[in-house]
Amino acid sequence: MTTESRRFEAEVAQVLHLVTHSLYSHKEIFLRELVSNASDALDKLRFAAIAAPALLDGDAELRIEIEVDRDARTLTIRDNGIGMTCDEVVENIGTIARSGTRRFLEALSADQRTGTSLIGQFGVGFYSAFIVADRVRLLTRRAGEPAAAGVEWSSDGTAEYTIGPAERPARGTEVVLHLKEGEDEFLEDWTLRGLVSKYSDHIGFPIRMRKPLDGKPGEEWETVNHASALWTRPKTELKDEDYKAFYQSLSHDMGEPLAWTHNRIEGSQSYTLLLYVPGAMPMDALFAGRDERHGLKLYVRRVFIMDAAQELLPPWLRFVRGVVDSDDLPLNVSREILQENRLVAQIRSATIKRVLDLLEKLASDEADKYARFWRAFGNVLKEGIAEDWSNRERLLKLARFASTAGEGATQSVSLDDYIARMKPGQDEIYYLTADSHAAAAGSPQLEALRARGIEVLLLSDRIDEWMTAHVHEYAGKRLRNVAKGEIDFGKLGEAPGRPATDPDAARPLVERLKSLLDGQVADVRVSQRLTDSPACLVLGEGQMALHLTRLLKQAGHEVPETRPTLEVNPAHPLLARLAAETDEARARDLARVVHDQAVLAEGGQLEDPSGFVRRVNALIAPAA
Repeated sequence: MTTESRRFEAEVAQVLHLVTHSLYSHKEIFLRELVSNASDALDKLRFAAIAAPALLDGDAELRIEIEVDRDARTLTIRDNGIGMTCDEVVENIGTIARSGTRRFLEALSADQRTGTSLIGQFGVGFYSAFIVADRVRLLTRRAGEPAAAGVEWSSDGTAEYTIGPAERPARGTEVVLHLKEGEDEFLEDWTLRGLVSKYSDHIGFPIRMRKPLDGKPGEEWETVNHASALWTRPKTELKDEDYKAFYQSLSHDMGEPLAWTHNRIEGSQSYTLLLYVPGAMPMDALFAGRDERHGLKLYVRRVFIMDAAQELLPPWLRFVRGVVDSDDLPLNVSREILQENRLVAQIRSATIKRVLDLLEKLASDEADKYARFWRAFGNVLKEGIAEDWSNRERLLKLARFASTAGEGATQSVSLDDYIARMKPGQDEIYYLTADSHAAAAGSPQLEALRARGIEVLLLSDRIDEWMTAHVHEYAGKRLRNVAKGEIDFGKLGEAPGRPATDPDAARPLVERLKSLLDGQVADVRVSQRLTDSPACLVLGEGQMALHLTRLLKQAGHEVPETRPTLEVNPAHPLLARLAAETDEARARDLARVVHDQAVLAEGGQLEDPSGFVRRVNALIAPAA
């Protein structure tokens, strides 16, 4: 290998430019990121050394060292971990093959102020060094390789980097930061110790710095962190600040967690759980799809095994961050073994239970915090309502919805709240799905229920139609979509001020509408739902909502054709005018207007908007 200059991959160059020129707040996160990388390298070596003890090569004391050279204005972060080969340096530093990088760039470009909270979440934490350094050198040698296999990498954070051979007697990685002018605070011993205490105190390896001697770094090293995994320490020793600092290091989130639970379980198997609910949706969970890697950090007897053990959490809890440390799983556990291991199934079940316990306590004791949680994660939790039959009742109890009894689109009504307010004679939970809150709140399907003072839940998230298809009842009460099927309003009493409709008298109007709208609707019938509007569209019990049908079609899916039933209010002046109209062409226009108004009220799109405008103008012109 010879020393050569290479250009960064285009996306890396973009990351470097944004990091170097745009991120000024929370500059100190660079130290958190580099120490975290060093800790990962030590974890990987400790795991690899289980099968190949020779990798330790007589140096079994795994550690991280932070060293300052004030004269040279350099800050060095060093570890004796797994190290890298030349190819690994090029892959990990010179290029980024992760799809998350583009998402990181999009998020960072859209709101550069949040950059420091994003930088660690997409595997680009190393580049945070360029926030404070105008040149970075990386020296590394892979464990088990000879001293001559060392690699030196350097860059000034612009378009190119240099890579070449280097004699490295010791394994591991050393990152040397040549600090920019004005960054002298990171040459101060007390500043660095404070940052280690703030961000990295929980790291399970000793972080060492030179012991001060006469105000200057001496020759003797001392450990400046607790050097024990936080989750292994007794809860009585830990403060909220400790848990919050560990969360920030674990999740690369500058914000605080909303809640957490820390449990040691002993019995047929022993393990420790430390689980966090973030204060806001993590960017990697927000941008990631259900199939992308997510999960908890898995340790076995304090040995790091994998970073995202999906098997320990269902996809509908992918926002949860935390650590699972098992005493009983094998150290050589693989993803395939995780999928089949009985102990893993027990841990997964316990993890779900602990998270739901935490959320129930939050909902019961801290309603404002829970409302904040639901705004951030409600749609993800709804996936569990549809998918997880065993936990469906608990999840439904945690769900919150907007309703006709609330204000605006606020999702604050629980199903228990709804049941407590049900009217005499009411034995069903009524709800309506739509593609927006405004469309749901203004739907004509609500009129008869509103007139009777019956509360209706308003569901306007895209997932709601899919979720409700899997939920038929809660606490013994049937859930009923008011826009589907026929509803027996008789048991709810008469609507005040609504004149009774004689079905026989309305039959000629219904038959005429069927003829005029032939092929556009499945049927026409007199409505029990309407009190003020002329008409509405109603689906069969098993049919897919029209707004979901439109969404799937726009996404390129083939969807069976759905033809709704048109329900009409014969007492409405527009229908009375249609019944009395003798001109067939004008009657057809009136029928089309009635139908198109029902489509618009449902939130749909007209096939012929200009035709609708023409017909409306023609009908109102004589009255002008």
